[in-house]
Amino acid sequence: MEPHHANKPKPRPKLSAKHSKFISCKLYISESRNATAVDAVERASKSDPQVVVVSQFGDHHYNRFRYTLVSYIVVDDGGGGGSSAAGEATVVVHSPIRKVLLAMIEAAFSSIDLESQSGAHPRMGVVDDLSFHPVGQATVEDAASLARQVASDIACIAAVPVFLYAAAHPAGKSVGAVRRELGYYRPNYRGNQWSGSVLPDVLPVKPDVGPAHVVSHKRGATTVGVTPWIEGYNVPVLCKDVATVRRITRGVTGRSGGLPTVQALALFHGDDCTEIACLLDPDHASAYQVQTVVEQIAGDQGLEVEQGYYTDITKDEALDKYLKIACADD
Repeated sequence: MEPHHANKPKPRPKLSAKHSKFISCKLYISESRNATAVDAVERASKSDPQVVVVSQFGDHHYNRFRYTLVSYIVVDDGGGGGSSAAGEATVVVHSPIRKVLLAMIEAAFSSIDLESQSGAHPRMGVVDDLSFHPVGQATVEDAASLARQVASDIACIAAVPVFLYAAAHPAGKSVGAVRRELGYYRPNYRGNQWSGSVLPDVLPVKPDVGPAHVVSHKRGATTVGVTPWIEGYNVPVLCKDVATVRRITRGVTGRSGGLPTVQALALFHGDDCTEIACLLDPDHASAYQVQTVVEQIAGDQGLEVEQGYYTDITKDEALDKYLKIACADD
């Protein structure tokens, strides 16, 4: 007969001192209103205690959910205990985050149908985007290795086109360039809303991984990229005219000559509000600068601006939270 303690849960594995390289992935799912789907993805996120969802953000108007995950990575150093030899490609040989991401992605594809999804935020897939960010002593090359592995996994398990961007892409193509080629920014429903699939049956550009000619309108496509840590910051403008707020947005975005690295969209957010949703590299632009520029331009047009808000935590906060949770005693 088995001793009584045989059925006790195994103790949580501990991080060792050798784990100095960490990775964060921000996973964007095109659904926040369907509680069943959100619950399924959340359950999958808890499948390994060495992977922690350090932050999450959902928005009803956008019908979009973001999960920020952190875990450690193990990199092949050629057996020498140091970094890879010059010219030798960095290879991540293990990270618990890979399996957890795939579990979350499978849950999303199993519970969400893009053809019946609608919202105020653009999207081209159920699993719309995965952005990887090196943390701790991890490098951009480390993150790119893992990102490409996950991209191949997604194409394999879901048969969806996957487009790489930034450091994950061989030529460093930006996510904005990928999205413009695929019509991501063009609303297809009731003025400033997105509904159903936005992709044609035959893609105008070939994906980096996955099928190029058979596109599932139920699942859409996915982008996977690697960048320095980005912060999300949204500024509400009390104006129903999205086109007017879009002109303010151009004064903020780096591509239009505004603040460096800032990406921004003007998105419908309720009956009397349009939000300027921003992503920024905190090493090059701050939320304070974004707020100030928006207030100045909007003020010139007689528009009222509310105080903006962060949609995620900082990189240091993310790593601190991960270490506290993953290293905690049961």
